[in-house]
Amino acid sequence: MATVPPAAPRADLPDVAHQSVPLARALDWVGMEGIALPIRIADGEGGQLQVPANIDVFVNLTNPDARGIHMSRLYLHLQDGLAREVITPAGLRHLLQEGVASQQGLADQARIVLRYEALLRRKALESDYSGWKRYPVEIEATLVEGHLHLALSVAVEYSSTCPASAALSRQANAERFAGDFAAAHPLSVGVVRDWLASERGLAATPHAQRSRASVRVELRPQFDELPLVALIDGIEAALGTPVQTAVKRVDEQAFARLNAENLMFCEDAARRVAGALSQDPRVARFEATVAHFESLHPHDAVARVSGTNA
Repeated sequence: MATVPPAAPRADLPDVAHQSVPLARALDWVGMEGIALPIRIADGEGGQLQVPANIDVFVNLTNPDARGIHMSRLYLHLQDGLAREVITPAGLRHLLQEGVASQQGLADQARIVLRYEALLRRKALESDYSGWKRYPVEIEATLVEGHLHLALSVAVEYSSTCPASAALSRQANAERFAGDFAAAHPLSVGVVRDWLASERGLAATPHAQRSRASVRVELRPQFDELPLVALIDGIEAALGTPVQTAVKRVDEQAFARLNAENLMFCEDAARRVAGALSQDPRVARFEATVAHFESLHPHDAVARVSGTNA
């Protein structure tokens, strides 16, 4: 079958873009939000993945007398660029430069925001199991006066056990022990161990809940890769109780131990995250919000913290 050549563009179609501009003035940003496109990202194991993303893209409009930007050209350059470029600082710079160039003198700045879910394989605490965890990611890249500004946002889920509830539980356990063994003297290690392992040995348990740390960092410009995995690892290590995927009983017990070793109010969790981010040489500035989705109350406990690194 013969290939049909594309139809030539019609010269007689109206183009209102060249009409006069009422209330003429320059505009900070003009573009599109919520574009659905695939992007190519590093998978954290030396390879690449193609994932769906939700994208915003903008340029400024410097000419006050121009009716508008070349919207379709901006979209097509974005679509073609994302098919070609892996999401790195250099790749994002190239995308933004192409976005400015597509406007043929109407713009000198560009901005892109990419949202997607990173899937990372995470190993269990003790066993040989592993599984996939998803992390919502947002990347903001802005090109202003030739300088690239990058911000990276990610959300990390973890478990938080209430220190006050743990103290009250310990007291209840101690009071039951005293009541059960008031007349027993002397006590052997075996008797106490058997009591602790029985249902009588647990009078109360502290309340715990799934929690989330939402972090936004402004990155220093000297790094070649986006430090997504390193950022996630640092936050999870600081909190100590990241949620698990596939587990055996040995992993569940190890997780229970980690919760006992890392009792946290939301204020404690916020300080832990801030401590990790303030020591990260890739981070220029950070903002973090931790939310504990309370099991005791019908509302959430929330703390926010920010900082600038020297």
